[in-house]
Amino acid sequence: MSADKKYNVGIIGYGLSAKVFHIPFINLTPQFNLHSIVQRKPTASSSAPNDYPTLKHHTSLEPMLQDPEVDIINILTPPNTHFSFSKQALQAGKHVMVEKPFVPTVAEAEELIQIAKDNNRLICVYQNRRWDSDFLTVKKMIDDGVFGRVYEFDTHFDRYRAEKPGSWKGELGMADGGGALYDLGSHLIDQVYHLFGLPETVYGKLINQREGKFDPEDPDSVHAQLAYKNGLIVSVRIGVMSVESIQPRFWVRGTKASFHKTALDPQEDQLKAGKKPNEPGFGVEDPINGGRLLIVKEGGKIEGRTKLTVEPKTYLKLFEAFAKAVETGKDEDVPVPASEARDVLRIIEAVKESAKTGSEVRLS
Repeated sequence: MSADKKYNVGIIGYGLSAKVFHIPFINLTPQFNLHSIVQRKPTASSSAPNDYPTLKHHTSLEPMLQDPEVDIINILTPPNTHFSFSKQALQAGKHVMVEKPFVPTVAEAEELIQIAKDNNRLICVYQNRRWDSDFLTVKKMIDDGVFGRVYEFDTHFDRYRAEKPGSWKGELGMADGGGALYDLGSHLIDQVYHLFGLPETVYGKLINQREGKFDPEDPDSVHAQLAYKNGLIVSVRIGVMSVESIQPRFWVRGTKASFHKTALDPQEDQLKAGKKPNEPGFGVEDPINGGRLLIVKEGGKIEGRTKLTVEPKTYLKLFEAFAKAVETGKDEDVPVPASEARDVLRIIEAVKESAKTGSEVRLS
């Protein structure tokens, strides 16, 4: 394919995901052209036709599927629609980028992987937090051997949210991909999987912190433990009643060093505040939120220092990488392939099973 070819992108859904996390990056990706939007019911306060009058607009999926000009469809609707919409798009000959959580079940993921293969199309799952600067900092230190052998890895997504959200995140049950385990757990578990692969065993507790009970059916919080063959223990923690001014994020401990990090990557808050991804300072973390790195020196002396995050690559890299994959047509070029999202779902399903049975679940 020509290096200067433009690929037309259609979007299904016009909520926060489309407006904040996709359209700004599509418009900055040289190979992508925002072509059309499906919004079922535009309103006075949220109208894709008003915001983008030069694009094509639809109130149902079928016209976009039938449009030969559309090359890629970004599926930005609630997770209980992801399987059906992705299947239809792939069978219509479109490449697909789908929001996380990918789909609610491993079985659905497997079916979509096969459909994509049968139709010679690509699926990319929008696991944007692989491009968080704090995560990239941790990954680089692991890759560089700073920690020695990592034996404990704690990852948090804690907030104070006393009220249940009114969106799908609070309304959909876990069978439909709703709740904290799918919403935030898909981020944290994907990062862990990206670093360490599939664990050997999984143990999980699903909690309703707002109501003060363990609840494997309607949890708002998660505490999962992933165990690996080399003795590594990973703790995944999500809470909604965390009364902290600066929330914990990572605590990594190894035989040569440890690293403690608070506060989330700034990109989400910057995007919600209207900052553009190409503006100076986008993705750059305030130095006050730098992590604390402690290293064992010669003679066993421990020295500590502030470790600032690496220069942000930003979520734009995800879109640029998918553009390259569409150009080459190679699944191995997809930045977050469906096969990896399926493995993340295997871990999520293991957490659910463990929470219901009270027993450890063996994966490998």
